[in-house]
Amino acid sequence: MFDIQEELKRLPDKPGVYIMKDKTEEIIYVGKSISLKKRVRQYFQSSRNNPPKVNAMVKNISEFEYIIVNNEVEALILEANLIKKHKPRYNILLRDDKQYPYIKVTTNEKYPRVLKTRQMLKDGAKYFGPYPSVYAVNDALEVIRTIYPIRTCNKNLEKDIGKTRPCLNYYIGRCLGPCQGNVDEGKYLEMIDEILQFLSGRGNKLMNIVENKMKEASETMDFEMAAKFRDQLNSLKLLLEEQKVVSTTHLIDQDIIAMAKGIEEVCVQIFFIRNGKILGREHFFLEDDYNEDRGIILSSFVKQFYIGAAYIPKEIIIEEEMEDVESLSKWLSYTRGTKVNIVVPKRGEKLALVEMVRKNALDMINQYGDRFLKKARENKKALEELQEIMGINRGLNRIEAYDISNISGIEPVGSMVVFERGEAKKSDYRRFKIKTRTTPDDYGSMEEVLYRRFVRGIEEKKYMKENKIEVKGFSNFPDLVMVDGGKGQVNVALRILYDLKIDIPVCGLVKDDYHKTRGIIYNNEEIRLDGDSLGFRMIYRIQEEAHRFAISYHRSLRTKTMFKSELDNIKGIGKRRKMELLKHFQSIDGIKSATVEELASVKTMNRSVAEKLYEYFNNEKGEE
Repeated sequence: MFDIQEELKRLPDKPGVYIMKDKTEEIIYVGKSISLKKRVRQYFQSSRNNPPKVNAMVKNISEFEYIIVNNEVEALILEANLIKKHKPRYNILLRDDKQYPYIKVTTNEKYPRVLKTRQMLKDGAKYFGPYPSVYAVNDALEVIRTIYPIRTCNKNLEKDIGKTRPCLNYYIGRCLGPCQGNVDEGKYLEMIDEILQFLSGRGNKLMNIVENKMKEASETMDFEMAAKFRDQLNSLKLLLEEQKVVSTTHLIDQDIIAMAKGIEEVCVQIFFIRNGKILGREHFFLEDDYNEDRGIILSSFVKQFYIGAAYIPKEIIIEEEMEDVESLSKWLSYTRGTKVNIVVPKRGEKLALVEMVRKNALDMINQYGDRFLKKARENKKALEELQEIMGINRGLNRIEAYDISNISGIEPVGSMVVFERGEAKKSDYRRFKIKTRTTPDDYGSMEEVLYRRFVRGIEEKKYMKENKIEVKGFSNFPDLVMVDGGKGQVNVALRILYDLKIDIPVCGLVKDDYHKTRGIIYNNEEIRLDGDSLGFRMIYRIQEEAHRFAISYHRSLRTKTMFKSELDNIKGIGKRRKMELLKHFQSIDGIKSATVEELASVKTMNRSVAEKLYEYFNNEKGEE
């Protein structure tokens, strides 16, 4: 039994990260402090002066953990990583973080390639971006690879040159084939230099080539091809278009961050400025149920946005002072490799930039805030409806739903889908290939899936506690388990949880004779839901998603199984030869009845393999 008061006495007066958990051991809050002893104790003192969020959180704390670090910067990094991983309900969460694409020219390789990437590494290659339009990047790469026959493969030409066969691109003229060892490296690098000039905004040769192709197609009345070249030209212009110049004195890379608050939501707007020009912008909506301080919101945003960012600019301009700005600056500088300045402007050009970004954030709140708030409120109300109908005391933050899919017992599979705060969390979805059942047995299959899932979770929790490290996987238990089926499936789930000493409520999702969602089974009783209620809509969404996920996995396995045949057992028969044989003879029976000469005449076959194939099907035992 965790004794909070006793554990408070043992807290060290050192920097670190503290982790608050509820009675189900779910992480509900992660924080950092230069003194764990002072900070954690504050939560459990008089609640009179605490903000509403702190009072609500403390009521749900059953235990806490802490991790000691060397300094405040290490604490900040660990805190940001834990928040990103666990998404605790009482932390401010950035839910729709994005990574923008870059164009990478692998100048660190012999015969460089031009690629799209979302990671910026210190590998000696040259990177351009980030670009807000992924479509423009894809189109630009297609144009570059069409006009310049450069390689796209990842072969190590330092070692493998002249040792491998060229790929299809070589034969259709889309690659010069440097892997063959007969390409003039100087001429190849001239092409790369033209591409680099274009991406740097210093050369128009590529755009001129596309524009001339568009005109030639138009003159020959090939308007479909002309339209294609026109679209490609527009993508190239979009990639490099000279947008509004916002800084004439400091042509450095900057991110400008400002926010606007709604009733229960916040919109944070970020503008990306590269070489003094606005390259792109993005907005993020965050829930603000407890009316948090602006500085706290911006600090949380900066930590979560840049923890996995592909690129960190030299300067970040932000509208509000943040308490941990010095630690943030040190961390960002370390990650970037050079000094990163976080600036809160008071006057001049930079303040004007912040005002422009704040105005855009306010416009987003006015346009879309109601939609975001309405969706969040509907999800919250739907969960409250389900909680009330079933008489569950705990909040339904995380729901896991399970479904079984098979046809006559062939390739039975199970699916686990996860919803948090009413939204699908696809990163936590899991698939299970049933190992213990070969005949139709939905109950047995469900039993296996649930047992494997929760035993794995118990093992991970134990490992985490013993080794004081985080493990990604099944350690996060749900507030509610939903199974596709009636009382039988519910009782299977309850028996597994009881045997494993896990206290989680279970309900079944039942359908009518027309295979439409009808209601839920809970405590051996069927509860009908109003078809227009938010609660009904939510369980319908969850059930359909679990079914879709299971069916898609089952189909993929079934397709692989169907494509397997006796031919796979014969030495010398690979995928290509198998396809050609089936294409020629239409069936395995047709192959079995063929002569050696007929087998050898098939495309890709030879006499030696044909004889082996004939012997396999025609010896006395029917085996090699």
